[in-house]
Amino acid sequence: MADRYPGYDVLAKRNSPSWNQQTRRVIDARLALDATEHRFFSDTEWPTMLAVCARIVPQPKSRNRPAPVAALVDQKLYKDDRDGYRDARLPHLQEAWRRGVQAIDAEAQARHHGARFHQLNGQQQDDILRAVQEGKVQSPAWGDMSPQLFFAKRLLHDVVAAYYAHPLAWNEIGFGGPASPRGYVRLGYDRRDPWEAAEAQGGEEEHARRENSRVG
Repeated sequence: MADRYPGYDVLAKRNSPSWNQQTRRVIDARLALDATEHRFFSDTEWPTMLAVCARIVPQPKSRNRPAPVAALVDQKLYKDDRDGYRDARLPHLQEAWRRGVQAIDAEAQARHHGARFHQLNGQQQDDILRAVQEGKVQSPAWGDMSPQLFFAKRLLHDVVAAYYAHPLAWNEIGFGGPASPRGYVRLGYDRRDPWEAAEAQGGEEEHARRENSRVG
């Protein structure tokens, strides 16, 4: 996939007026998070969680250190960091995830002769996740929890939110991170402040790269 914001690195804003000390502390903690760390999921559940995240938000193979998506979700669950709302048809945050990951693994075993989800190939994993999304499950492990609701309201919501909370994802979309205390001035359509990333458009990649090298 072509780089839409060539030369852009949101971390160049770290010591600029764009970020305050609280922003720096939060982002530094995300960058320091160990991708193998898990305190909520068990050692048995963890490989399933890693494999699920890898299918929902596949990351470029060129990254030496991918965004720790599964670890970010695990951290949210360990802290019981709720959204302040939930679909009443689902269990509470921690219970929904515990049951959901176990049920995804059980679904894999029911369909593939006892093989666990992380042991399947990418297409088989996608087929299982699609079945969960559509509610076409076979395993009784789901019990009274709707697989469709779990997929839409918890799995997709939490995994994608975790990915786009990380600076690596911000670089992909030209996002500058929390705009505190600087804020934004040019709020009109197709306008950008000098400290925002320039998007590369046909034949202008080098111009965007030069612009983005000055962002800070």
